[in-house]
Amino acid sequence: MFSKEEAQRIKREFWIEFAQAYPRKWLLHKTKIKDFAFKFYCDNKKAFVLLDIEPRDPEKRKIYFEKMESLKTILLEEYLADAIFEKDFYLENGKLISRIWIELTGISINNRNSWPEIFDFFNKNMAAFELFFYEYEEYLKDLEINT
Repeated sequence: MFSKEEAQRIKREFWIEFAQAYPRKWLLHKTKIKDFAFKFYCDNKKAFVLLDIEPRDPEKRKIYFEKMESLKTILLEEYLADAIFEKDFYLENGKLISRIWIELTGISINNRNSWPEIFDFFNKNMAAFELFFYEYEEYLKDLEINT
C-alpha cells in the first residue's frame, strides 16, 4: 500500500512518461461540442479510453448518445471492436452521463512494468477514437440532423 503522497507521485510520473512516450496533442476536450470529451483514465486495476457525454440538458445528452449509437456498427467494425456503450452511466459523485469506452484489465498504474502496455493501449485506442470522431464530426455536432 502506498501513502497518499507516494500514490500521487507515481501517478504524476505515469502521466509525464506517457506524454514523453507519445508527445502529441490529443483531441480530449477540444471537440467543440460542449460537455462531449475524450479522456484517459488509469487506476490500480484498469485503464480506460473514454468518451463522456455529459451535457446538463438531458435532451442534448440523449441526442448526442443516440447519434453515437447510430454510428455504433461503424465504430465497432472499423475503429474500436471492443467499445462499450452505456446510455445511463452514474459517476461516483452521482452525476448521470452517457459513456462509451474501451478498457484494459490486468494492469496497475502502480506497477511500472505495466506502463508500456498501458501507453500502447492509450495510444492505439485514443487514436482510433479520434479518427472516428474526425470522420463523423459534422454529423455529431449538428443537433438539427436527427439520428
